[in-house]
Order: sequence, then C-alpha cells, then structure tokens
Amino acid sequence: MLQHENSLLAVGLMSGTSLDGVDGALIRTDGKEQVERIASVYFPYEESFREEMMALAKGDIPLSSLLRLEQKLTLYHAQAVKALMVDENAKNAGKPDVVGFHGQTIRHMPDEGLTWQIGNPSLLAAKTDMAVVSDFRRRDMAVGGQGAPLAPLYHKAILANQKLPAVVLNLGGVSNITYISQSGGIIAGDIGPGCSLLDQWAQKHTNKPYDEGGKLAFAGKADVKWVNAALQQDEFFKKPFPKSADRYQFDGLLPTNMSAADGAASLCLLTVQSIVESIQGVNKTEKALPTLWLTGGGAQNPAIVAAFKEAFNTVKFVDELGASADMLEAECFAWLAVRRLLGLPTSIPETTGAACPTVGGVLTV
Repeated sequence: MLQHENSLLAVGLMSGTSLDGVDGALIRTDGKEQVERIASVYFPYEESFREEMMALAKGDIPLSSLLRLEQKLTLYHAQAVKALMVDENAKNAGKPDVVGFHGQTIRHMPDEGLTWQIGNPSLLAAKTDMAVVSDFRRRDMAVGGQGAPLAPLYHKAILANQKLPAVVLNLGGVSNITYISQSGGIIAGDIGPGCSLLDQWAQKHTNKPYDEGGKLAFAGKADVKWVNAALQQDEFFKKPFPKSADRYQFDGLLPTNMSAADGAASLCLLTVQSIVESIQGVNKTEKALPTLWLTGGGAQNPAIVAAFKEAFNTVKFVDELGASADMLEAECFAWLAVRRLLGLPTSIPETTGAACPTVGGVLTV
C-alpha cells in the first residue's frame, strides 16, 4: 500500500477508437509519481454493438439511436467495473474513491474547439455507487487547448526515474508521443494515423480487425514514393506540437492500386516514418537519441516494432516499468480522476497548447 495522506483508490476506464471493448484498471495513487497497480480487466464488446458504434462514428444513425447506444456503452462500462471489483486484490483494496470515465470519442475537431465523448456519468455513478469524473477534454479546449493528448503528464510521472531523453509512444488508432528532454522539459501531441489506416486495410483484405502478427505488412514491399507523397499531402504532419487529431481525418490517405500486402507494408511505413520524423524534430538539441517506450495496440505489431528498432538505439515496452501496455490509458484516467479531486492540473500548455494549466473533468456523485 502507498503510505501517503493524499493517496486515493481509483478506477480508470478507457474505450479506444478500435471499439473492441473497455479496459479497466484499479490503482492507488497520490496523483503525482506514486502509483500502485492493483487489478485490471478487459471487458469486450459484442460484435453487433461494435458495428453499431462504428456506424455512429461515421454519422450514419439517427439521434434516438445515438441515445440508446450511449446508454448501452455506459452499461458496458458499469459491467467492466463490476468485473474489475470481483478480483481478489480489488476486493482487498476496498471501495474506490472515484472512477475516471473517458467515454467514447465520436468526434474530435480541435481546430474548431470541438470534441465529443459519449457516455452517461450519472448512470455510471448510479450503477456502480461510486463518484465519477468524466468529460476530461472540454475544460482544456475552453482555454484554447487541443483537448489531447491527456496522457503526457502520466507518462512523465511513470518515467520519473528513467534515463532521459525519452519518448513514450502510444500507438492506438492515432499515434501520439510524450517527449521528455534531458532537463525534464515536455513536448507532446498527436502525430498521425497510428494504426487506424492499417487496421482498415487489414479489415478490407483479410476480414480481421488488424494485421495480426504483422504478417500482411511483412509479406509486402512498401512504396516509399507513395509514403513520402502522403506525408507531404496532409498538412497535419507539418503542424508544430502540441497538436491533436481525429481518428478518421486521415482516411483520404488509404492507398489505391496496391496489392493487399504492399498496401499494408506502405501503411506500416507511413505510420513509422511520420513518428520517426516527429521525434527527430523535437530531439534536435539533445546529443543522444531518446529511449523509445512503446505502448498501445500497435506495440503488438512485430512489423512496426521491427521498423522502430532500426531507427532507435533503445526500444523498450512500458511493461518494463511495471505497467501494462494494454492498460496504460485506463490507468491514466484513474490517475487524472484523482488529480481532479485534488485540484491538480490534468493538462498544461506544453501538452495541449492551452493558455494555462487546467483542472479538467466533471465530477458526478
């Protein structure tokens, strides 16, 4: 147990853009550098619900259906909390002080100051009999921030005793980095499509939700000319940090007239090259290459990992920190919920571009 007067027991819930299910993590933390990991759970969505959510994300359903889906989504999260709390370690820890509830991102339009995560915190609070912190992004956006990424402060906390410079790379539907210089300065932001395009390509050509084992990408040959053109085509790649992106804004970069394998290899290279170039850009003043810490679903793709190992001297997985790559974002929202209760910033200008540090999240009791 953490011996700290301000340490709280918190559940974090995360449903990412892959729409496969809910990640739940139970931690005890002071909202700073102390984190005790107690239990975790993955609660999958039924395929029919996932398909409905994909249709919602594309704007293809009526408002009444949206409301029903939000209710279903919230009940899935409540079930995830129930499944988490039957873990023996969780039962021994006691009743959580708070639940950090990210909800499901439907649209993120930071250039217009708009973002939308559905999920009913009142229903979740009622079903779990716990206080809930939700709506983490809009307070930051209200003062000019991008509303994302929200994980950098947590990344910095878990790297407190590690060699610097270092980068935490989260490879989800969108890729984002937290770069920490040798002096402890922080630069953060989204980079590009992450695994979203590769996942779409794999679904189209293999009927699987992602490129399992990197087999499709390994079997193909990347079109370097196409990759370079794609990086020039989309202005987002040229924007300075901090910046954030929506999962669907890169759909126009999907290849045409390529075989399934070559397209996968090209999309893999697009993801990796966009990230490598971004990290090189923020690391210019350092003498050493940063250590690259990998997390997110894409960190399980051997083709992507192999490409990073060619570009960086040291590539590690956040599991080596005692964290779980699959649960890092869920842990983060538990940690952010505690920071909200303690009145500590959940975002800063260096991570989102906000005009000032903000304490984000709405408390429902």
